[in-house]
Amino acid sequence: MLEARVKQASVLKKLLDAIKELVTDGNLDCTDEGIALQAMDNSHVALVSLKLLADQFEAYRCDRNMPLGVNLTSLTKILKCAKDNDVVTLKAADDADSLGLVFESPKEDRVGEYEMKLMDIDQEHLGIPDTQYDATITMSSAEFQRICRDLAALGESVKIEASKEGVRFSSEGEVGSGSVLLKQSAGTERGGGSSKNVKRDPDEEEEEEEEEEDRKPDVDEEGEDEVDDEDRPKKRKAANGKAKTAKKSKAVSSDEDVGVSIILEKQVSLTFSLKYLSNFAKSAPLAREVSLNMSNDVPLLVQFDFEQGTLQFFLAPKVSHISDE
Repeated sequence: MLEARVKQASVLKKLLDAIKELVTDGNLDCTDEGIALQAMDNSHVALVSLKLLADQFEAYRCDRNMPLGVNLTSLTKILKCAKDNDVVTLKAADDADSLGLVFESPKEDRVGEYEMKLMDIDQEHLGIPDTQYDATITMSSAEFQRICRDLAALGESVKIEASKEGVRFSSEGEVGSGSVLLKQSAGTERGGGSSKNVKRDPDEEEEEEEEEEDRKPDVDEEGEDEVDDEDRPKKRKAANGKAKTAKKSKAVSSDEDVGVSIILEKQVSLTFSLKYLSNFAKSAPLAREVSLNMSNDVPLLVQFDFEQGTLQFFLAPKVSHISDE
């Protein structure tokens, strides 16, 4: 029996939005380690590999290994019935012919129960070899999505070059040509937002001091106490207003804080289809960072690490047909 409880339906919705245009049918391989999905696209150019870790579910139980053949389009339609903050429970009995989905509101005052018919999918599981890549680029997933979208307006392919100068994305077509160069930058919140070496904003320190003064007990005479009591809510309101503004501006600049990290063993230059990269970039809402792993004549690995697990895309490079004559 399988029973997997996901904290928020939005996680599953974002996952399906990222892969539904590449994969239509696939097996959810359920084991005691978690749930995995591996599938090729129809053109056999790209490979999708998804892993949801058992210990990252709110509750997880899988008595024996079982493949659940699902149609991702149908699963997407059913998940639309859930609100983003609903708790989702996936249920399947041994040798079941359907997958049960239960949507519960956070207050547990609304429960939706749905069933989806399973499919028999004869799918070969591919072994993914461990590869030492010549170049690994880690960058903002939103920036990666923006670059793919902008260059797709110019051409069908993008050349990605990793060198000591940085990483350059370039494309050309009938409209014209363009390129974007990203140089290595430290960023202020690497690896999920560590608090080390992050400078504090002087405005935030000033706000904390103001709030600290507001919390101090008044030791003046009675007449002055009454005046302070009237003024205190206004001060707190003003301080809270500043704090909200600071939080908002911090959220807006979070993508810029990621920075660009380049680990380079040797220079790499490969060309890929922008259509596929644009599809991969739809995973940006899942994670703040994306890593591009490249080696000459080896498929590109685009990896998103998020709270629930890992989503990987493998894409074969385009081969230039140049004769040696």
